[in-house]
Order: sequence, then C-alpha cells, then structure tokens
Amino acid sequence: MAYDNYCDYALSLPLDNPHRRYHDRQYGRAIEVDDELFGLLLLEINQAGLSWNTILKKQDNFRNAYANFSIEKVTAFAQADIDRLLADAGIIRNRLKIKAAITNAQKILVLQQQFGSFKAWLESNRGKSRDEWTRLFKQTFVFTGGEIVNEFLMSCGYLPGAHMPDCPILAKIKQTR
Repeated sequence: MAYDNYCDYALSLPLDNPHRRYHDRQYGRAIEVDDELFGLLLLEINQAGLSWNTILKKQDNFRNAYANFSIEKVTAFAQADIDRLLADAGIIRNRLKIKAAITNAQKILVLQQQFGSFKAWLESNRGKSRDEWTRLFKQTFVFTGGEIVNEFLMSCGYLPGAHMPDCPILAKIKQTR
C-alpha cells in the first residue's frame, strides 16, 4: 500500500514499531530541556545518509554513549572518548559525526551563556523561514545542512510540517500548547 504522507505511514504501523512510537510520542513536540534538544540535534546529524529507522533503533545507545546527552559532559569529551565512541557498535561510528557532536555541544554551551539556554536561543529566532534557519545553523554549528536543520526544527516544533493537518497526533499536540 502506498502512503501519501508520513502520518499515514506511521499510523499504519504497530504501536511498538520505532517509527510509530516516535511519531506518536516525540515528533513535532516542543522540547524544553537543553540536553534533550542537543540529543535530538545529535541524532539528526547521525541520521545523515542513513535511515531514520536505524537511528531510532540506536537511540538508547546514543543516549548512553553520549552521557545522557549532557551538553556539559559532552563538551569535555577528549580523545579517549572519541576512541570509545568509534569502537561502540551500538551507535554510528563516524569520526566526523562524533567530532560534530562535541563541537556542537561546545557551541551550545556558548549559546547558553549568551541567552540563558539553547531553548532561549531557538525562541529568539522563532519565526524564521527554513532558509533563514539553515543559514543560521550553518553559521552557528557544524554538520548542519538543510535537511538536518529542517528535520531538527520540525521535530521540536519550530517549523511546521511534522504532521499532516488531519493527523490525530497533531490534534493532541495542539491541545497541550
């Protein structure tokens, strides 16, 4: 059966399917905690060139490997941590993506100092177009191309499009705002 959109596809899956769980519980919802926002950015970067299903299946492994997505802890990762991550079969073992996670954690730490939080920095830029967001992310972070930025911002509610207008999950998200 062909699907016209992600929501139809996700809602057709069993409740325990990683895509279905992500669609129903995470996709398009606001994230208030900086470490969780960082974790989502890290996952989106690691998805580049791979299937989202692969990332969803490894999500817990990423959380464990990257100190529960602690921005403060990841900023302090040294060569021994890079070597540990490169040897961890539970995550994506790509040196550029690992270094991007560390660099981006360091950049988020600076944003936290300037704006009070990563979330506040995102809020201060709310209303930008997709192209404006992409330019801003490319100026601020590493390994953040247009698709990564788009998916990150849709995933945490800064850009529209995570759900189709008639998706029942979108109705639930709107009720919590």
